[in-house]
Amino acid sequence: MNFIELIIQGILLGGLYALFAAGLSLIFGIMRLVNIAHGDFIILSAYIAYLVISYTGVHPFIALLLVIPIMSMLGYMIQRYILNRTMGDDILPPLLVTFGLAVIIQNTLLTTFSTNTHRLTAGDIDTASVGILDMHFGLLPILTFFVAIIIIFGLELLFSYTKIGRAFRATSDDREMASAIGINTKHVFAMAMALCFCVISVAGVLLAIRSSFDPFSGPARLIYGFEAVIIGGLGSLWGTLVGGIILGIAQIFGAHISPSFQILAGHLAFFIILAVRPKGLFSKVE
Repeated sequence: MNFIELIIQGILLGGLYALFAAGLSLIFGIMRLVNIAHGDFIILSAYIAYLVISYTGVHPFIALLLVIPIMSMLGYMIQRYILNRTMGDDILPPLLVTFGLAVIIQNTLLTTFSTNTHRLTAGDIDTASVGILDMHFGLLPILTFFVAIIIIFGLELLFSYTKIGRAFRATSDDREMASAIGINTKHVFAMAMALCFCVISVAGVLLAIRSSFDPFSGPARLIYGFEAVIIGGLGSLWGTLVGGIILGIAQIFGAHISPSFQILAGHLAFFIILAVRPKGLFSKVE
């Protein structure tokens, strides 16, 4: 691979990491909540898609039509009836609850599906590639990158031009004032989590098409998403895309040096940026 090809491969990988990170950035920006179970919910959505496909035989992209509403409803219920009870000035209770959810999800998936790995098949798109000059890039990574851009752009539009977006911003700025002017903050938080789980669904299905997954694949997805959020800056959705790209490029160059250096290279890039810019590149949250 030449230098330009490595850069482009890293950018495309960054699109997947941006999808992991977008949901984290969304809920942290609105609720100041760090969801330890975020990666496990990504894997849960992949298993739900696996079940849908197993029983119906539909294409993974068609399965999203069922996975997204199922996960969205799950996210709403978890936030409305579990996490809302823990929200307050102390960040420890929601951290502990989401940690407990992560343990429950992993062990439930282990009991149901064992430790066997699974992967979703999307037909020709799995191996299709696009040629640019003398370089070739997978069609699925390209599609993933553009899906990440579309989702982030859509979230930005929702926040800026819709009624629920204004409620998100008002609740994020001052929860007590928002409640005083008649905004149901518990419902707003639950809607934010439902929206986050929609993004999680897309990330989970695309991940399951690109690579194998098992019940314990979630924590690594959480780490990649968390690193992308921190690199890009807390509360910045476009920053998560930049963070994901930086992380992806670092990993691709690390893998080019040595396959065993791929993951470590991403962590080193995260550490360097965190040391230079502790608040991230485009932070919107103090």
